[in-house]
Amino acid sequence: MHCWKQLKAKAPDVLQLLGHAGLTFLLVTLCACTVGPDYVKPKTQVPPSYKELKGWKQAQPQDFVSRGQWWKVFGDPELNALEAQVNITNQNLAAAQAQFKEALAAVAVARSAFFPVVAGGSAASRSLLTSGFSSSGSNVGGSQAAGATSDLRLSGNVAWELDLWGKVRRMVEESKASAQASEADLEGVRLAATGQLAEDYFQLRAEDSQYQILDMTVSAYKEFLRLTNNRYATGVASQADVLQAQTQLKTAEAQEIDTRVTRAQLEHAIALLMGKPPSEVSIPVSPLDLTPPQTPVGLPSQLLERRPDIASAERQAAAANAQIGVAIAAFYPTVTLSASGGFEAANVAQWLAWPSRFWTLGPGALSQTIFEGGLRRAETAEARAAYEASVANYRQTVLTAFQEVEDELAALRILESEAAVQDAAVDAAKKSVVVETNQYKAGIVSALDVITTQTIALNDEITAATIRGRRMVAAALLIQYLGGGWHADSLCLSKPKEDSSAVR
Repeated sequence: MHCWKQLKAKAPDVLQLLGHAGLTFLLVTLCACTVGPDYVKPKTQVPPSYKELKGWKQAQPQDFVSRGQWWKVFGDPELNALEAQVNITNQNLAAAQAQFKEALAAVAVARSAFFPVVAGGSAASRSLLTSGFSSSGSNVGGSQAAGATSDLRLSGNVAWELDLWGKVRRMVEESKASAQASEADLEGVRLAATGQLAEDYFQLRAEDSQYQILDMTVSAYKEFLRLTNNRYATGVASQADVLQAQTQLKTAEAQEIDTRVTRAQLEHAIALLMGKPPSEVSIPVSPLDLTPPQTPVGLPSQLLERRPDIASAERQAAAANAQIGVAIAAFYPTVTLSASGGFEAANVAQWLAWPSRFWTLGPGALSQTIFEGGLRRAETAEARAAYEASVANYRQTVLTAFQEVEDELAALRILESEAAVQDAAVDAAKKSVVVETNQYKAGIVSALDVITTQTIALNDEITAATIRGRRMVAAALLIQYLGGGWHADSLCLSKPKEDSSAVR
């Protein structure tokens, strides 16, 4: 019954031509096996928990970052506006979308092999008939037209190669898995683009913080230079004090200018990710004033379904496994059924009349390669080796994913502690500057002592700003390495059924 339904669904027109004998043969052959190993998802070592999970909470379905727009967890409107442009004009993303469409078309191409090939054509010809005769009053070998005949032909033929050994089924399985891998690659490109934009954005904001610090420092250094000049004018300070204060001011001004180079380059990089020329993107200066969100991490086992690169590697392994079946099917013979029919007549009036019909039905062509110099064995070995390589790539991708998550968990934990210590150092340095400046005014310490303290304070503030930027970048990377809210269940095509059995 199953084969009968399958046959009706695939080629109802052919069944009418085949008759009962051919139908019986088809029912037997369509129930043939599918050669090659059935796909089983490769096993990987998955730790029960992350080593660096201290201080983090497990992910809950209701409190994880929203799927797709994961960057909104940072609560920065400017970042949200920039990220929204990535899905519209990013050219790498556009290329990945086109490749995904190409992969979907390949699935349709593979599925077309399930169906018969139907071809049709028409022909018209006219023949001139002659007859030779001789008589006493004529030359021997003379000829005279005896008449003309026409032949009008409208025909069609059907050829159907039966998928006895599952070659076509394996080809469809491979194309579907490849399409899923392509879709996962598309999401991987999207995640990489949005993730890189978030990283560049937070680094740009860190540069804005440094610029603000240096701008305030330049103002403070100008005030100290004015103080030193006044003291020099009254004979309290030396010319060396003035020169040292001038040197410090110019050095800070140079540092302030230098921050604009890095900021401009980061702004240009953001424009590229948005798919726009740098001249069209201008981001207002705004110092970084954010703290990393508490992102739910979840279990390592969940990472296998939340990373598009892992899903892509796993689907590539499934596609490579299906190729083994395609290679094995080449060892078996192919059976092709064929039929043809149409109308043929000598004139237009009788051309499409029922008595002018004709048809032929072939019993089926059986083809088997006898010798090919080991080609099929080599292709099968090649397919098995490619599958083993894809499994190794999948496992390596999983290990790399675990490492990346652990790296950012460690970075966030350590940078949080470092930020607290550095902020304390900044507070102490600021107080030291006030004390040293007052002592300088009182003539207790030299200008060099004040300048040294000011330099330490500036370096501490810049370091603190850098740490804040690194913390935000680490938070963006962590969410990115967790999959950004993506899940493998969103793949467009249903996955092949995982079964440990295999028909070889």
